[in-house]
Amino acid sequence: MSYANDMPPKSPAVLIKDAELASELRVSVMRLSRRLRTERLDEGLTPTQLAVLGTLDRGGSMTLGELAALEKVQPPSMTRTTAALEERGLVIRVAHPTDGRQVLVSLSREGRALLLEDRKRREAWLARRFELLTNDERALLHAVAPVLERLAQA
Repeated sequence: MSYANDMPPKSPAVLIKDAELASELRVSVMRLSRRLRTERLDEGLTPTQLAVLGTLDRGGSMTLGELAALEKVQPPSMTRTTAALEERGLVIRVAHPTDGRQVLVSLSREGRALLLEDRKRREAWLARRFELLTNDERALLHAVAPVLERLAQA
């Protein structure tokens, strides 16, 4: 028997509580996300372009297809996005070393600097907000952060 089969089915009351939690969490996360977006550098980048820079920073050089899959967009959209970033000098495209039909995209020095400055600004805002919290509330957020990441990856 698996763990899921060993667990009793959820009662309607638990399902309602899950639905209420989902609603509360959705609203809170969206408000926090919206507020963090207002702290972005005003460099004229779209959220998608900034996300691509972040993906390249975390994952290193990759093909347009890999980038498109990670960002959950169609390859033609990723081609346009990376072309705009390349035009601004934020990414570099080079020939794939083993497949002449593909290119690898990576962050340029300017792209990495812009991304780091953007992150620094938003994290500074968030750190200032933490000053309003108690030590227990900070500890709770520290414990919850990995759970939120797991939810985001599902």
